[in-house]
Amino acid sequence: MALLNDEQVMLRDMAREWADNESPTTAFRKLRDAAPAKGFDAEAWNTIGQMGWAGILIPEEFGGSAFGYLSLGLVVEQLGRNLAVSPLSSTAVAASAIATGTSDAAKSDWLGKLASGEAVATLAIDEGPLHTGVDNLQTTVSGSSLSGAKKFVAEGDGADVFVVAAADGLYAVAKGEGVTVQTRRMADSRSHADVTFTNAPAEKLGGPELSRAIVDRATAVTTAEMLGMAENAFSQTLDYLKQRVQFGQVLSTFQALQHRMAKMKTEIELMRSAVEGALEAIDANRSDVDQAVSLAKAVANDTLRLVSREMVQLHGGVGMTDEYDAGLYLKRSAVLETMWGNASYHRDRFARLNGY
Repeated sequence: MALLNDEQVMLRDMAREWADNESPTTAFRKLRDAAPAKGFDAEAWNTIGQMGWAGILIPEEFGGSAFGYLSLGLVVEQLGRNLAVSPLSSTAVAASAIATGTSDAAKSDWLGKLASGEAVATLAIDEGPLHTGVDNLQTTVSGSSLSGAKKFVAEGDGADVFVVAAADGLYAVAKGEGVTVQTRRMADSRSHADVTFTNAPAEKLGGPELSRAIVDRATAVTTAEMLGMAENAFSQTLDYLKQRVQFGQVLSTFQALQHRMAKMKTEIELMRSAVEGALEAIDANRSDVDQAVSLAKAVANDTLRLVSREMVQLHGGVGMTDEYDAGLYLKRSAVLETMWGNASYHRDRFARLNGY
């Protein structure tokens, strides 16, 4: 478990309180049923901007706080607990790409707006149904015009600027000229889109090395959301077992179920170590960031898969109904498991990075 400073503890606790009071799973259900065009609650996003969370990775000179990736992960984890619908993860990491990049124009145009929550940003990386890294991409740039097609772009419906990976590096592309967004419906009822760029004006941020670094950072932030989901799925399941009576006994008194819960708790603690370790590695700019991230994603995928499925199983028949939250966690889990690479992809990557 990471050793947090006073600011990080306060940030985590504030995020937890806000998520519990203002964005519980009931808020997700309302948003799912309303299906707004942008895919998120604009009022809630405005509040997040006012609280400064959108600027956690943005330098102070552009209106951010530069608190780092561990701090962002703490906030994302708390939002993930309640399946809060927010473009925070995508916006923060995309803003980090712009801030790290070499384009002063992109920094001037976007960082202030992103820090305040006035604008939304996202990453457009993958060109197929599976994440395969940033090598061998078909998206190309001629002069300052970018062309290509990106699939499964998270928060693509409401994004004002896309950070796009092309064959020769990373680019910022504003929504508008040369950009076509087509909504893709997925199981988690969140915003995903296929985005086509046709000679879209683009501003270069950096080469392929920046693309790889930003994908690692997006992956690490995704594992923070998965950690929050696993924690709350476990807590809800435990609460249910403590009050549900079967055969004249409370379910939590059955030893077989106690063993299953104990296994989940152990795996979640291991997951926390891996996730926070990856976020700390990024903040410390360690040379093994790529290995730490692949370890975290492989562990997160396995753990959330276990916990979300056990949540359904241990709730019994009602776990299959929309009245209970178990199915909501299961569906979001299925999407996040594939985002930025499944467990097999990251085990293979970890092995290759270690010379195997």
